[in-house]
Amino acid sequence: MTPDEDAASHTVAAAIADYLSGQGVERVFSLPGSHMKPIWAELAGRGVRVVTARHEVAAVHMAQAEADLRHRLAVAIVTTGPGLTNAVTGIGCAFLAGSPVLVISTRPPDEQAGMGALEEIDQAAIVAPVCRSVEVVRSPRHVVDRLDRAVSAALGDDGPGGPVYVEFGTELLRRPAAPPYTAYPRRTRAPRPPEPGAVERAADAIAASTRPLVLAGREALTVPGLLAQFVRATGAVYLDTRASRGAMSESLASFVPAARARAMAEADLVITIGRQLDFEVAYGSPAVFRAAEGFLRIGRNSEEVLANRRGDVELRADPRSALEALLTAGATPAAPDHHWRDDLVRTNAGKRRRLAETMRTQPAAAGGLHPYQVIRALNEHLDDAAIVIVDGGDILSWSRSSLKTPTYLDLGPFGCLGVGVPFAVSASLNHPDRTVVALVGDGALGFNVMELETAVREGARFVVVVADNNAWNIERADQLQHYQGNVLGTELGPCAWDRLAESLGVAGYRAGTADELSAALEEAFAHAPALVAVSVSREPVSPDTRSGLALVPEYHALAAWDEAERTWLSGRADREG
Repeated sequence: MTPDEDAASHTVAAAIADYLSGQGVERVFSLPGSHMKPIWAELAGRGVRVVTARHEVAAVHMAQAEADLRHRLAVAIVTTGPGLTNAVTGIGCAFLAGSPVLVISTRPPDEQAGMGALEEIDQAAIVAPVCRSVEVVRSPRHVVDRLDRAVSAALGDDGPGGPVYVEFGTELLRRPAAPPYTAYPRRTRAPRPPEPGAVERAADAIAASTRPLVLAGREALTVPGLLAQFVRATGAVYLDTRASRGAMSESLASFVPAARARAMAEADLVITIGRQLDFEVAYGSPAVFRAAEGFLRIGRNSEEVLANRRGDVELRADPRSALEALLTAGATPAAPDHHWRDDLVRTNAGKRRRLAETMRTQPAAAGGLHPYQVIRALNEHLDDAAIVIVDGGDILSWSRSSLKTPTYLDLGPFGCLGVGVPFAVSASLNHPDRTVVALVGDGALGFNVMELETAVREGARFVVVVADNNAWNIERADQLQHYQGNVLGTELGPCAWDRLAESLGVAGYRAGTADELSAALEEAFAHAPALVAVSVSREPVSPDTRSGLALVPEYHALAAWDEAERTWLSGRADREG
């Protein structure tokens, strides 16, 4: 081949594939589409695996799971028009989770722009609100530069990380690539060390506290040992949220998830590490954090140190650098309230023991097993390396404090039902040596159940446990309580999930009793991929239903917090009046 022929064969599609493989991308999640097939061909030639899902939203969910589990860039490639619009919900899910997902799509040839071309729509405008960066590439000169700029944004080099979008014209993929001006080595998220003065102020704030509380975000999962060392050194109590669940094990004595409300109400210093003050932590409201004299906010970007309640002390740094600096500075309370911490630890332990006893003795209810019976049986199959995914409304509520979660994913702050099976596919492909299980409500399963076929085709091995109560049960329970029992649109027809799974090549089992469930789980874990459909009662009222989550209160996610906010606002008005 002559140099001219070689240059002609190195197309824009080849340049894209070169860049992705150079970034360490091992697989992309996608669906077939005529507009973007040249990229597929080039990726395959470089040993990059193309995992094809049954729906674009599932492909993006799979990429998000890879990004979250492996703490690195993941890639989804979707085709033009409906391929891109199908993906938007998945992009929104990754956006609120802050997951570094690169979404690549294509558009009709520019020569047909504005002429009513097949699948022509302003795709960039559609995804812009849920992407950290949007790049529309129109020249071979810009291909690698715009990809690299997007990846930098996805990783959060200059702000919050999250999904990014890069679009290429179909005809551009076939054109000869232009050599970039410089080399583009593999991108990693650069450390952000703290300023010495900020470290000193943070250490002073910790020294002045007596009852510190630590709340961590997703990046805590990358430094669990360092985080545990910091919590012990400061004598703080620790609470997780869904983003950081699994970072700390029960072996950390001051991890007090069952004493959450009291810890939040009584801490005098709240230390957030890479954590937004969002709905899960009452937006940092003084109505909920009643005793807090200050917030020490540690994070890379403004969302993590400013949003909703500005830190009284702010430490702009990545969690590893910040924790190392504070430990080196010997940051610890000068007069810690050990009695408060120890009493919280005892309270937490007592509540955990009572929950365990409740789960051990919980009988079945009308129409099926109690959710606690399902979770208890599942817990017996989870080892310390298991990856656990929860997808649903009612079953998520029951599992939040009772399900073992060594490594954990769920529907996230977007509340995106349907992630369970796609997340499980990706988790298994990324960690084929680990146990992967998805606990899914029957309503949620309906969104992406066809990805069971993807699992078989791609060689993913996991177990899906379906909490089958033929209802959107949180909404149904709310209708019974607050809509005069007018149940409307929240009951579902029966489905033979086990037989549906079998039709897709997955081992299917059904259980209606505790003994049947135990036997079915044994078989399922031995013959993964497998699905176990469990008849679950509608009658038990979930914790989220009792907390008023379905009411959508005005100020906060939970009714008790909402009432506290109203009282606080009223008191402030009286004081200011």
